[in-house]
Amino acid sequence: MSLLGGAWIIARKDFLVEVRSREMIYTTLFFAVSCVLVFAFAFVPQGKPIPNAASGVLWVAIAFSGTLALGRAFERERQGETLRALMLAPIERASVYLGKLIALLALMVLTEALLVPIVGLLFHAPLARAPLLLAGLLITGTVGFATVGTLFAAMLVRAQSRDVLLPVVLYPLTIPVIILGVQGTGAIFAAEPNLALAGNALAMLLFFDAVFVTLALWTFAHVMRD
Repeated sequence: MSLLGGAWIIARKDFLVEVRSREMIYTTLFFAVSCVLVFAFAFVPQGKPIPNAASGVLWVAIAFSGTLALGRAFERERQGETLRALMLAPIERASVYLGKLIALLALMVLTEALLVPIVGLLFHAPLARAPLLLAGLLITGTVGFATVGTLFAAMLVRAQSRDVLLPVVLYPLTIPVIILGVQGTGAIFAAEPNLALAGNALAMLLFFDAVFVTLALWTFAHVMRD
């Protein structure tokens, strides 16, 4: 079976389980929206948002909700004691990683589809100024964050303190991705937009994505050995 074929089987399995339970969808969406609302009370006094707050709030909500989803990426396999069977399946181990990554990206993109209009409404962010550039920043930033996060979630699946350790090891490596996302998005939302700066941030995010995906695919098979 091809690498992508195996990945699709894993992702489809996670999709079907999530559609039936809706556990992570509701939890992640509720947490992300709650995060934005809390920041809105702090940064939108008297209906006037603090300048340049929208981009930071958006990416903090994405990072926090993504971390919550990552904590459950391999949880069903761990609880059902099927992780070993998954590793012994007649597919490449990189396919398991890609399948989990695709499922996580789908959940994060769904969350962002709800978050972005809410941030635009509450913080008066000009979402229509450069929609394609904004979408590019969100997608590449999400891919970079999820790529590293899925790898660490797999590495820590057997750790007793995985919920505490995951943010500790994840954020130091993904800080550059989050900073570039904030800078690029802030350059679009600014009163005097700097689309050139946003384009540079997008290029850097693409570079990080290429590096992270390559390293993660190479590393996953080694860290998941018995």
